[in-house]
Amino acid sequence: MLGVQQQPQVLAFGRSGVDVYPLQTGVGLEDVETFGKFLGGSAANVAVAAARLGRSAALVTGVGDDPFGRFVRRSLRELGVDDRHVVVDRENPTPVTFCEIFPPDDFPLYFYRRPRAPDLQVRPQDLDLDAVRSADLFWCTVTGLSESPSREAHHAAWQARGRRDHTVLDLDYRPMFWESKEAASAQVARALEHVTVAVGNREECEVAVGESDPDRAADALLERGVRLAVVKQGPRGVLGKTREERVVVPPTPVDVVNGLGAGDAFGGSLCDGLLGGLPLEEVLRRCNAAGALVASRLECSTAMPTHEEVDAHVRAHATATQEAGRA
Repeated sequence: MLGVQQQPQVLAFGRSGVDVYPLQTGVGLEDVETFGKFLGGSAANVAVAAARLGRSAALVTGVGDDPFGRFVRRSLRELGVDDRHVVVDRENPTPVTFCEIFPPDDFPLYFYRRPRAPDLQVRPQDLDLDAVRSADLFWCTVTGLSESPSREAHHAAWQARGRRDHTVLDLDYRPMFWESKEAASAQVARALEHVTVAVGNREECEVAVGESDPDRAADALLERGVRLAVVKQGPRGVLGKTREERVVVPPTPVDVVNGLGAGDAFGGSLCDGLLGGLPLEEVLRRCNAAGALVASRLECSTAMPTHEEVDAHVRAHATATQEAGRA
């Protein structure tokens, strides 16, 4: 547990829960016989990914007062994430998410978050605003804006932080959490006034700023006051753009086992790279490598890579690229 004077470098705010993954791939849930239980939720995974890379990390979220809630808190601690900001909800159960695994690119998700998810019941008065202000990097997701009181809690946190450097919004748009795309767009527009970094794929950028072309989307985000826009382009790699710099980094090859969690590994590596002050191109290469490594593994949270694993993947890909160029 972190002491009073040891606030986390990375403070994430958002979803947590239990991921239930089939231990058989290529079959529907109706035919799966064995499952594994893992810590899940995008913000939880990002916090774990940052911790795995050596950053002190904490998570603001909500869990139920139930065995799965106890599992989430214990797993956070075991994976190096401070759970002091986890709110225990006495009324709503801890969410459970099932997935199906059809490599290389089909991974349906089934969310069980009713009647209400505890992570969306975090209230402004539940927040430690001193921790929000002092964290070197504050990470939030668009999903946290989909309901009250979580929506108000996010804005209270951003008001307290005052658009400090490394205030990150993951554009993480999941249609099942919203009444309409227009409702999500309106909330993202308000959120962009408070953040300095935005990261998302092309569909998420279209929801955020009405643009799916990577460069136009990045420019639109920068026009909203964001200082760094990161646009994931799938097989075309990732675009990073500031007012002074434009970088495109190709993806790194991998045999995909489970694509879920790759984006969260990318996010944890982005946290690490920004805090390390690395050049933008190097940051994005390491993000791609982290995402690729998790995509090659079954789990998400427990599969997050170490610095050594990311380094090895980056070196191997650089060597392969050089050899291909000489061929």
